[in-house]
Amino acid sequence: MKLSNSILSVLCILLISSCQTDPEITFESSSTEEFRPLYHFTPETGWMNDPNGLIYLDGEYHLFYQHYPDATVWGPMHWGHAVSTDLVNWESLPIALYPDSLGYIFSGSAVLDTENSSGLGTTENPPMVAIFTYHNAEEANTSSDTFQYQALAFSLDKGRTWEKYDGNPVLPNPGIRDFRDPKVSQITNPDGSKSWIMTLAVLDHINFYSSPDLKNWTLQSEFGETIGAHGGVWECPDLLPFKTPSGEDKWVLLVSINPGGPQKGSATQYFIGDFENGQFTPDDTMLRWLDYGPDNYAGVTWSNLPSDQNRTLFIGWMSNWLYANEVPTKAWRSAMTVPRELSLFDVDGTLLLKSAPAKELEKLRADDYKISGGNSTLPSEAVEITAGVTDNTFTITLSNELEETVVISKENGLVSIDRRNAGKADFNAEFAAMHSAPMSWEAKEIRIFLDASSIELFVNDGELAMTSVLFPTSPWKTLTISENLKSLKIYNLKK
Repeated sequence: MKLSNSILSVLCILLISSCQTDPEITFESSSTEEFRPLYHFTPETGWMNDPNGLIYLDGEYHLFYQHYPDATVWGPMHWGHAVSTDLVNWESLPIALYPDSLGYIFSGSAVLDTENSSGLGTTENPPMVAIFTYHNAEEANTSSDTFQYQALAFSLDKGRTWEKYDGNPVLPNPGIRDFRDPKVSQITNPDGSKSWIMTLAVLDHINFYSSPDLKNWTLQSEFGETIGAHGGVWECPDLLPFKTPSGEDKWVLLVSINPGGPQKGSATQYFIGDFENGQFTPDDTMLRWLDYGPDNYAGVTWSNLPSDQNRTLFIGWMSNWLYANEVPTKAWRSAMTVPRELSLFDVDGTLLLKSAPAKELEKLRADDYKISGGNSTLPSEAVEITAGVTDNTFTITLSNELEETVVISKENGLVSIDRRNAGKADFNAEFAAMHSAPMSWEAKEIRIFLDASSIELFVNDGELAMTSVLFPTSPWKTLTISENLKSLKIYNLKK
């Protein structure tokens, strides 16, 4: 029997499709300076650490941050400033707050005083108010214990210019060396009135203060001296309301600690419980970590998000005090994590905090490539990788032509990122390490954000998150996957 030309054509197409290999990908080198991230926020020059004063107003996400513009190591702290309309593209603005005679400008928060309770603006033009810690460096070098205290600054032009309150400090130090990082939010009381609540890190615990006007503060309660991790100083707290999957109201208290994290050095723990009458009561004494990698620290959340967003939005400093001053970058130092959305989820009756990539990150996606297995070429230094997981195990290896590797895996109930052979590490003896996190429940899918000098791993949309910086001598160019991964895609991300 003789086949028609049309049938032959169909058979040829099917034969070619069945034998087709992975798509050919050509790596495109970046023109940015060595290790400079392509889509994570970094300062144009100088040092950066904690995110500060995160606030949303009139379509703009404000990111203030600890900044020393004159060097790439920690120094006299300023508040740097950047804004974004989409959490992806950031515009650097002039420095917002400079050190003065009262001290360096340490970490803090920002709120929109909508009802002008502070009297620093008007009801027609309510002030954006920054609440921060002054750090008097001269006094810190003496026997004094009162060199950190809380202060205000305000802006009436959407954060572009700032004036410091002439009644500073608004919360003097009672005699505790580590007395800092105020995170302020407004709550509605049972009688319908509103109060400002300040969550403050005090050496090895948290103090909660209340105020009617942001200027006069009253101590309400203390928490944490006998609970949680205490391997170092507590810092950068954040008190957040959530709904559980069953609809119950719960509060989450974020507390960063340095040192004392699960991978040595810096990390952020959290507590789940109730907050009532100015007092936080935890549900249990379980130790929980927001991110099990070594490089997500001092993260806090945005205030004043529109109600229709219905989310809690977070960003962290992508580094660790073990080596933050020593990493091999030149004009700049440190980056922020990708923005993340926090929510509660349940594992066999235990509540945990999910940290999922913000939905806006999908705007970064450009070309996408479906990968069936084996070795594949990465299209650039900036990629997102997604995949389903079978049999609750997986292995992904990134490598370059210099035989440097980083291995991401789950086996024997542990999720790991192994950077022991991931490039430059001689700047610090603790850097080259394998970091692992326990995950007793099933891994169903993974999502990885890869940039020039970082990896952010999200398992099950952030039920477990691990963040790791690394400094390959040459960019990662090859991806090798295990058979346990399916439907794998590589997205080339826009710069």
